[in-house]
Amino acid sequence: MSKRGIPEGAVVRGTDKGYDDPPKVPLKPGSERPVEQIEKVYPYMRPRDAATLILVRMKGNTPEVLMGCRAAAHAFMPNRYVFPGGKVDPDDARVPVATSLDPFVNERLMRAASAQRARALAVAAVRETFEESGLMLGKPLQGGVPKKDYGEHWKGFLDQGMAPALDCLDLIARAVTPPGRPRRFNARFFMARAEDATGEIRHSSEMGDIRWVQLDEARELPLPTITGLILGEIGRLVKEPPDRNSQRKIPLFTTVHRKHLMLEE
Repeated sequence: MSKRGIPEGAVVRGTDKGYDDPPKVPLKPGSERPVEQIEKVYPYMRPRDAATLILVRMKGNTPEVLMGCRAAAHAFMPNRYVFPGGKVDPDDARVPVATSLDPFVNERLMRAASAQRARALAVAAVRETFEESGLMLGKPLQGGVPKKDYGEHWKGFLDQGMAPALDCLDLIARAVTPPGRPRRFNARFFMARAEDATGEIRHSSEMGDIRWVQLDEARELPLPTITGLILGEIGRLVKEPPDRNSQRKIPLFTTVHRKHLMLEE
């Protein structure tokens, strides 16, 4: 760390958007990331845990991701295209799961979370995706339908004898919303194969125009800055799939002394 508390190697990248496509320069770990300009600055608030799930499928040689548009009434990122996701609920740590997290993914989560929080984050990603899109990343639950009722948002999932399949998740990034926003989240971005999900896509009160979008076309949609950066990371992972049998570092998008940085975690 430097004297100002900013990690060594942090440099200003100006208008760099972090994409892999020429002529834009890829954002490197330790460099300053772009951040959206906002008209109003809000009082400081502590970031809340949140999770996002990026479902990816291949149509021939073309990668596609599931995205939807956030409703105009949202205080946070209205009318922007994002991946399904949202904040962690207290019950997410207690919901039964069909399969546990991959050990490497769990270790990555626990770099900045307890074991209980890590599990809750993964469950939240699956739950939010089901709530917002109708797609279920699940497998049969040993013992069948749980006796406890875990809430309306699990109807059509747990009551069908299915439960979150956490072994299908790969953790690819973490991002902390900068200060001065109307909402702040400590968000984990998970990725999974579309073929591991079941169900029919449906719209919800949280998200409309949910559809599969080609990766290159997705970058032309009205996006939050962080979503554009994550699309760049997805493109890299699709081209160079990581070894699931070994550990790796992931990007961390955060703010240190008013500098918006991309680091590695």
